[in-house]
Amino acid sequence: MNQVLKIVVFLSVFGSMTLTAQDTWTLNECVEYALENNLQLKDFKYTTEAGRESYRQSIRNLLPRVNGSSNYVINFGRSTDPFTNDVVTTDFFSNNYSLETSIDLFRGFQKLNTIKSTQFLYKAAKEETVQQKYLLAFRVMQAFYDIQFFEGLVAISKEQLEVSQNNFDLVRKQIELGLKAGADLYEAESLLLTDKLNLTQSKNQLVAAKLALIQEMNLEGVSDIRIQNELPQDLDEGGTFVAQSDSIFAEAKNFMPILKAQELRAKAAKKQVAAAKGGLFPSLSFFAGMGTGYFETTRDSLGNTLPFRDQFRDNTFQFVGVSLNVPISNAWSAHSRVKQQKIERLRAENNLEVQQQVIFQTIQQLVQDYNSLSVELEQSSQKVKAQRLSFTIAQKRYEKGLINALELFTAKNLFASAQNENLQVRLRAEVNKSTLDFYRGLPVFDIGG
Repeated sequence: MNQVLKIVVFLSVFGSMTLTAQDTWTLNECVEYALENNLQLKDFKYTTEAGRESYRQSIRNLLPRVNGSSNYVINFGRSTDPFTNDVVTTDFFSNNYSLETSIDLFRGFQKLNTIKSTQFLYKAAKEETVQQKYLLAFRVMQAFYDIQFFEGLVAISKEQLEVSQNNFDLVRKQIELGLKAGADLYEAESLLLTDKLNLTQSKNQLVAAKLALIQEMNLEGVSDIRIQNELPQDLDEGGTFVAQSDSIFAEAKNFMPILKAQELRAKAAKKQVAAAKGGLFPSLSFFAGMGTGYFETTRDSLGNTLPFRDQFRDNTFQFVGVSLNVPISNAWSAHSRVKQQKIERLRAENNLEVQQQVIFQTIQQLVQDYNSLSVELEQSSQKVKAQRLSFTIAQKRYEKGLINALELFTAKNLFASAQNENLQVRLRAEVNKSTLDFYRGLPVFDIGG
C-alpha cells in the first residue's frame, strides 16, 4: 500500500512539474493559441464559409429546375364540370398532380457572370480572414512584448529598490556609530519608499499587460501567464538590409491579403456590372412536364365515378415548350441596376487605391521609424553605460559622505531612466523589424490561409 502511495505521489509531482513547464509561453505558441480560440476571428471564418456556399449555389443555379405539385380542390355552388365542361351547381372535388422542369437557355450571361462574381467574393473573404489572422498575430505580439517591457521594468525597479534598501541600512548603521545625523535616515527612508512605490506601480502595469495578452488569446480560466523572456539584443540580428519604402511596397503588393481582397472585390464588382447588363437582353428558357388528376365528376356509362387508379392513368398529359421574355420597360429598373453596379465598381476600385495608399504610408512610417530606432538604440545603449558609470561613482561618493542623498537619488533616477528608455527602444525596434519583415513577405508568423 505504501509503495502504491509513493508511485501516486511521484506521478503527481512529475505531472505538476510538466504542467508548470508548459505554462511558459513562447510568442509563436501565444499566436497559435489565439488563432484557434479568438472569437472575432471565428466570425470571419463563418463569413468565408457563407461566401463559399454562395459560390457553390451560383454554380448549381445552372442546373435544371424541377418542381412537383399537388392540390385537392372542393367546388361549391356554380362551377364548371372538368369532365364534361358543363356548368353545374353540384358540389364535387378534384385532385391534381404535376411534375415540371425548366432550364434557362439564354439569360444575357447573367448566371455565368454571377458565378465569377461570387467566386471573386469568396476568394476575397478568404484573404480578409488571413488578414485578420495577421492583425490578431500582431496584437498578440504587441501584448507579448508589453509584458517583456514591464517585466524588465519590474527587474529595474527591484534593482533600484535593493540599492535604496542597502543605502538605508548603511545610513542606519552610520547613525548608530554617530557618523551621521538622524535627519539623514529620513532622507534615505523617503528614497526607499519612493522605490517601493515605483516597484508596486511596475508590477501593476505588468498585471495589466498580462491581462491584455490573456484577453487577446481568449485564454479562459487563468488570471496569470508566464512568457519566455528573451529580450532582443540587437535591432537586426538576422542581417542588415537597406529599408526603402518603394521596394518594400512592391513586395507587399504581391502577397498582402488585404490588397488581394480589394483586388478581388474590384473584379467581382466588374462581373456584377456585366450580370446587371444581362438583364437588358431577352431571355430564353425551355420547359417540360407531365401531370394527371382525379375528378369526382368523371363517371362511366352507368354514372359511377371512375376509380382513382384508372383516372390517374387515363388523365395523364405531357407538355413541352420554350419561353421567350423580352424586357421592354420595367420602370427603367434594369438600367438603374446597371448604373448602381457601375457605381459599386468605381467604389471598389477606389477602395483598392485607398488601401494601397494606406499601406504605402504605413511602410513609409515604418521605414522612418526603423532608421530612427537604429540610431536611438545605439545612443541609448551608450547612455546606459554612461549612466551606470555615473551612478556607480555617485554611490561610492555617497558611501564616503561626499554627496547627499538627493544627489545620489538624482544619479540613480537617471540610470533607471536610461535603462527604461533602452529597454523600450529595443522592444520598439523588434516590433518595427518584425512588421517590416511582414511587409517584405518574410515568414514572421506561421499562419496558414
